[in-house]
Amino acid sequence: MFLKYIYYKRKLFYLLSVFFLIFIATFYFYDIPVAAVLYPTFLCLLIGAVFLTVDFFVTKEKVKFLSSIEKMGSDLCAELPDAQSIRDEQYEKLIKMLCVSQKENLFNASVKYNDMIDYYTVWAHQIKTPIASMRLNLQNEDSPHSRRLQNDLNRIEGYVNMVLTFLRLDSDSSDYVFCQCDLDKMIKESVKKFSGEFIYKKLSLNYTPVKKTVLTDEKWFCFVIEQVISNCIKYTEKGNITIDLVGESLIISDTGIGIMPEDLPRVFENGYTGFTGRKDKRASGIGLFLCKRICDNLGHNISISSIVGEGTSVKIGLERKNSLVE
Repeated sequence: MFLKYIYYKRKLFYLLSVFFLIFIATFYFYDIPVAAVLYPTFLCLLIGAVFLTVDFFVTKEKVKFLSSIEKMGSDLCAELPDAQSIRDEQYEKLIKMLCVSQKENLFNASVKYNDMIDYYTVWAHQIKTPIASMRLNLQNEDSPHSRRLQNDLNRIEGYVNMVLTFLRLDSDSSDYVFCQCDLDKMIKESVKKFSGEFIYKKLSLNYTPVKKTVLTDEKWFCFVIEQVISNCIKYTEKGNITIDLVGESLIISDTGIGIMPEDLPRVFENGYTGFTGRKDKRASGIGLFLCKRICDNLGHNISISSIVGEGTSVKIGLERKNSLVE
């Protein structure tokens, strides 16, 4: 801080140095006795030192105060210290003008964001009507073709639910309701939605009721389970999917193609599909991102381990840490 202060006042020190040289030259050329000016010089230096010391500490406190409010946002523009110079007054006007502009931009962005949320929410609910109608029509026919269409409809509905989840994820009105939920009930409801795909791909399910309750939000936790099971089915051509309880963790594993080691650290990033996703054009890279965000909001840990060619395991911690919505 002291060095910065010296640098800030450098023009003043340059000016004082020039004055000092002028006086030395005057004393030299006019043979003025040095003793005659020693006392005034000492007095001036003392007064100057006191002035600079006081000014240094005033500047230091001002910088400290500004540093304390710089992270508090534009709402605290009124807390700026009083201007002590014409330049400070201009800076204060500029800062307040920028604060007003920022508030207007934030308000306009919020309005546009809410309009977008409302539009896509209505769209998602409207598209569910023809999906439900198509499903009812297909229920009257039982053939390989109709079962395939049923699976496609389930996938479409899953993508619609994914859109709704993505829109609601950061919403202030997200309806999180924490209570003791039956884990077996959530698993069975989630597995039931993919029963047709299990049959179509001839995959077996290894699951034994765990007889466990977990403190969570049932709707959001079910979305995580469904998304994980959906990925297991998508990337498993033969073999089985296993759902098991190990300690305080729910583990969902498959015998699918697996994930490349270099992709594992990034599987929870938004839009990241990795090598496996690039081979499968249906991959959006958003499903696991949503799972991670939801688990963070609910206070659950989620992690993935995988071996290429052998399968993937997703571990969801049932014990809750500090959630982001409480």
